[in-house]
Amino acid sequence: MKLFIKKPLAHLMAASKEGEKTLKRTLGVGSLIALGIGAIIGAGIFVRTAAAAGQHAGPAVTISFLIAAAGCALAGLCYAEFASMIPIAGSAYTYSYATMGEFIAWIIGWDLVLEYALGAATVAIGWSQYFNTFLDTFFHTHIPFALSHSPFEVSTTTTGIYAAELGTHGIINLPAVFILLLLTLLLIKGTAESAAVNNIIVIVKVTIVLMIIGLGWSFINPAYHTPYMIPTNAGTVKTNTGIVDYADTFNHGWLGVLRGASVVFFAFIGFDAVSTAAQEAKNPQKDMPKGILISLVFCTILYILFSHVLTGLVPYKMFLVQGKEASVTYAIQAAMHGYGWLASFVTIAILGGFSSVILVMLLGQTRVFYTMSVDGLIWPIFSKLHTRFRTPYKSQWFFFVMVSLFAGFIPDSIVGDMVSIGTLFAFVLVCIGIFILRRTDPDITRPFKTPIYYIVCPLGALICLFMMASEGTDNWLRLFVWMAIGFIIYFSYSVKHSHVRHGNAEGANDPPNPKFVE
Repeated sequence: MKLFIKKPLAHLMAASKEGEKTLKRTLGVGSLIALGIGAIIGAGIFVRTAAAAGQHAGPAVTISFLIAAAGCALAGLCYAEFASMIPIAGSAYTYSYATMGEFIAWIIGWDLVLEYALGAATVAIGWSQYFNTFLDTFFHTHIPFALSHSPFEVSTTTTGIYAAELGTHGIINLPAVFILLLLTLLLIKGTAESAAVNNIIVIVKVTIVLMIIGLGWSFINPAYHTPYMIPTNAGTVKTNTGIVDYADTFNHGWLGVLRGASVVFFAFIGFDAVSTAAQEAKNPQKDMPKGILISLVFCTILYILFSHVLTGLVPYKMFLVQGKEASVTYAIQAAMHGYGWLASFVTIAILGGFSSVILVMLLGQTRVFYTMSVDGLIWPIFSKLHTRFRTPYKSQWFFFVMVSLFAGFIPDSIVGDMVSIGTLFAFVLVCIGIFILRRTDPDITRPFKTPIYYIVCPLGALICLFMMASEGTDNWLRLFVWMAIGFIIYFSYSVKHSHVRHGNAEGANDPPNPKFVE
């Protein structure tokens, strides 16, 4: 069985030519950068920052961001080289197919579902909680606890927007399902229209982040930054999903900072989502590296400044008790006296910001499955394009249902951690892929080259592996179960229908009689 048969670059490039049966090229460099920022600045900065600080890293979450950014920067350089060299949809899946073979490509393609689909679910859950804050702020009402939380969450307070009888269980997170439906309809309409909406949202939420940093700096209480890392004897905190014990290995000190890095790593996944839109970029060879790297650098700077301000406004434990998913609004209301208007404005902007993240995640997921379907590794329905909009509308509907099940019935802490470990795995394979391709095909045209690849590639893979190691047994177990399901699909369906394996590449617009290599 030819598990490691590769798809030659010539055939990948043939598939990048625009036609009536391919995705439409409508995105310029500005839209690609905005796409990256739109995906990066969202749940990571407004939700996961508080979660990492509250449970694992404390004020030292700024260091967590530096560690995560280092891994992302190295992986980003590798992504940029791949995206300029192979400008078609599919992201790391496509890159792996060209360098490490079909089986590895399948693993990474299946793994990317964890990144994009569950990433959209995580952000939709955060959107739901800020939507409740919005309703409470402007209309003095809110959606009941049972209809805005998963069945695995239990009420722990009788006051505020989360008020409910103690011990009340959630039933379904309806607001999360609602926003997924709206954005699915927008994506079916078209990528250009979706990008235009995203550009507007990006401007608004970047402005909000800058305002919080600028106005909040003078309200920082140095006492909240001391000690900078969570000490072993910090005690325990009761949350909706259980008890947080700071004496646990990855809930204090440097190991807590490392665990925090794997949590806030979720905040960076947007930059590689840019690469999934390569087949819809007008000039992918030049614009894809710019879109990936500029969005990554810009957002990293904002993240570090933002997390420093946020952890200086209120004690880190409050992020798990009263702030929860809407911690940014809570911190402003609690510490920035006289700026209640900013808290209200932030709530609106965050709703828009989260929407743009979900938009990009859903876009990325359907484009990965579009490419896998074209290659014959999954069912043809995922590459079926709308006759008018030329978007994979059936795939979009499928992932609306799938993502809604996670967003509606699973807590964000579980879904978000699954996203992080899946994304880190993808980054490891991308770094390895560039290293392999530099050795096996040194003469391939590379519009962008990863500098000192013999250091960048191994170091990027190692940093990501270290962050994966801190994810905990439960997350590794979920990853293994998820991959086992993927292997069942691969060996029962993909090996029988693979165009590359059977010498039939018509689905990918390849030249006749292609020469496949092992």
